[in-house]
Amino acid sequence: MDKDDYIIEDDYNPQSRFENLEDVEPYFWEKKSLEELSKKEWELLCDGCGKCCLNKLEIKGRICFTNTYCRFLDPKTCLCKIYSHRLQKVNDCRDIDINAIREKPRWLPKTCAYVLLDEKKTLPSWHPLITGLASSVHEAGFSLAKRELINETEVEDYENHIVKWEDL
Repeated sequence: MDKDDYIIEDDYNPQSRFENLEDVEPYFWEKKSLEELSKKEWELLCDGCGKCCLNKLEIKGRICFTNTYCRFLDPKTCLCKIYSHRLQKVNDCRDIDINAIREKPRWLPKTCAYVLLDEKKTLPSWHPLITGLASSVHEAGFSLAKRELINETEVEDYENHIVKWEDL
């Protein structure tokens, strides 16, 4: 596939998701199950950490995270550069749906809002839905921003890049 086949979405403002929420019930995540959420509410639950875009290995029935990331993730903003086209353009990209959240072994990070709510836990104080700021996940240190990362295009042996970060 030619690089020109990809649409790079450089103009996206992450803060825009948390503005103009008049049509969203306040604290919807405390009142609804994951199955009851609208598409907009579902998308708002994503904290923008980027950890689901790390490459992972399954070893002896366990998911091991690596510090290698999908070539379409912007490691500074922790956003996918081709988000609206990711499932068509990246063969192994997974949509975060209810099945993905409940899949075992768990491949989403333990700080993932979808996982937390499915486990009947609360959102962390740094979550953008709590703070109103898309940047709060980065400022709290729970995103990939400012971590030592390697683009998957530069990696041959993922086993040499396994990480054991506490928030995975």
